[in-house]
Amino acid sequence: MEDKKCKYVKLVRDQCLQKGVGGIKALSVAFRHMDVDYSKAICLEELKRGLQRYRINLKDEEIETLFSTLDKDQSGQVDFAEFMIALRPPMPQARIDVINEVFDMLDTSRDGKLEVSDLKGVYSQYARKHENYIKGVWTEDQVLRHFLDAFDSPDEPDGIVTREEFLNFYAGVSSTIEDTCYFDFMMRQTWGLPMRRKSKAGNAT
Repeated sequence: MEDKKCKYVKLVRDQCLQKGVGGIKALSVAFRHMDVDYSKAICLEELKRGLQRYRINLKDEEIETLFSTLDKDQSGQVDFAEFMIALRPPMPQARIDVINEVFDMLDTSRDGKLEVSDLKGVYSQYARKHENYIKGVWTEDQVLRHFLDAFDSPDEPDGIVTREEFLNFYAGVSSTIEDTCYFDFMMRQTWGLPMRRKSKAGNAT
């Protein structure tokens, strides 16, 4: 049964990643909007509708097998966060750590989510260099919102990025980069984090 679970999780994951590095993040948004009772759990019918809405091609019996293996306590509900973690491409702990390090740097309000107000103190100087800001087309807030939308669903961006959403986005990026040292370097260079020093043995510290 575990093999079937892995098989169908991989099918969903692969189809998400075919939609781009933000594919898994966008799927999470699709399900979040279906959680009208804020239960943070999904039933079988919600899983079917969510996958259909996001155009993930699985047969009904395949979705039922996936659901039954994820529904470990046979409650008829699957914890949404656990489902998204299962979908996320596996990453070494070192990659998860540097993604969390970036998120913590950006989350200046320390409330576990990124909003325009978090970015103002960190990226205002970059926002003012944006072409649309210089032309007077966008305000600084609009530039920063545009920046946040890159991590959100292209269909329904809400201007809020949680840690899980940030991890989901970069899990997609991670799947395209084979070397963990290069991934770490790329993240630090992109976000202005201090580079990791190498020890005498040649290992990053």
